[in-house]
Amino acid sequence: MKKSLQYGDKIIYMEGIIVDVSDGAVGIDLKGRLGYLKIPKRMLISDYEIRPGQEVGFNMSFIEQLTDEPNEAYVSNQINHSPRSGC
Repeated sequence: MKKSLQYGDKIIYMEGIIVDVSDGAVGIDLKGRLGYLKIPKRMLISDYEIRPGQEVGFNMSFIEQLTDEPNEAYVSNQINHSPRSGC
């Protein structure tokens, strides 16, 4: 059974700078020394060519851990489909 969030949603507006653009992803340094976020390129809404140095803005909420145990199906899937080193 899926656990529901215990805390109310608090939407926070955040900004960042694009620092990395690859074929499928965009890397963003968050303003205020809050870290780094990497998202699929398809999630970035833009009317322009995406280039490093451009500013982005988005709404975000807090992330809440839902369970104390790992999702075994997900973990097993990651182990079975991850590239093996040295092969």
